[in-house]
Amino acid sequence: MSFWTTKRVTITGGAGFLGREIVRLVQEEGCQEVFVPRSREYDLVDGGAVRRMLDDSRPDLVIHLAARVGGIGANRANPGRFFYDNLMMGAQLMEEARSRGIPKLVAVGTVCAYPKFTPVPFREADLWAGYPEETNAPYGLAKKMLLVQGQAYRQQYGFNSIFLLPANLYGPGDHVDPAGSHVIPALIAKCLEARERGDAAIEVWGDGSPTREFLYVEDAARAIVLAAERYDGADPVNLGSGEEISIKDLVMLIADLTGFRGELVWDTSKPNGQPRRSLDTSRAEQLFGFQARTPLRVGLQRTVSWYEMHRR
Repeated sequence: MSFWTTKRVTITGGAGFLGREIVRLVQEEGCQEVFVPRSREYDLVDGGAVRRMLDDSRPDLVIHLAARVGGIGANRANPGRFFYDNLMMGAQLMEEARSRGIPKLVAVGTVCAYPKFTPVPFREADLWAGYPEETNAPYGLAKKMLLVQGQAYRQQYGFNSIFLLPANLYGPGDHVDPAGSHVIPALIAKCLEARERGDAAIEVWGDGSPTREFLYVEDAARAIVLAAERYDGADPVNLGSGEEISIKDLVMLIADLTGFRGELVWDTSKPNGQPRRSLDTSRAEQLFGFQARTPLRVGLQRTVSWYEMHRR
């Protein structure tokens, strides 16, 4: 029998960009009882709502994806809210799961938790080797507390919580709100709109020098499902694609795929963010057999096609 056929699974954030893919995968694996709490019914920042959600869902397994998150602009505008909301959601959920004897919690963190000047590729052992990049620090540190809490609860109570660190995600279905979206959907939307208007140029934040690693959403969902099924350890685990690309090259690639032929104007008064991001993903392969399958260009082509269809 599949691991999933006998499980009652609660997925916080299960109606979101990544969550929808995980729900689809566990259902394909035979899970018959998947509970997806919606924020309008369960505000997970509130402890009472967390308790009510677990009363209603009675899970054997919790996958915690819910987060208050956005790009550099959103992080700069909401550092207090991003810290408090993410900290309270995670801390209260894990405490309630522990006190109820829920067998397992999968906590999904963020690459923003790494120090600003982490040696590349980022290895899990370097997670505490410095302070995160300033614009992402409140969010990244709030999510990293899930690792601290999970390891402390494992030591004292024997609670089974695992902690995963995905690279920046992208793919069809991500939102394009200019005030809060991440770099890839924001760039795709900007290039498509500029192409349709016939603009001669688009403006891009920073100088293009930082590098990033991006993980296609379907690959990320598969990694989390594999970890939920196969991994029960205390150590954090990176989830990535193994492809590092500069923001300059990324913008040029997206411009090409969207058909935008105008000039790229770099606004160097805006922050670059962390100088480099690229993950060592060997631990995920060794511990639960995950390797990304989707090359960046292929994933971007699918994503651009989805946005063009969605806009029409």
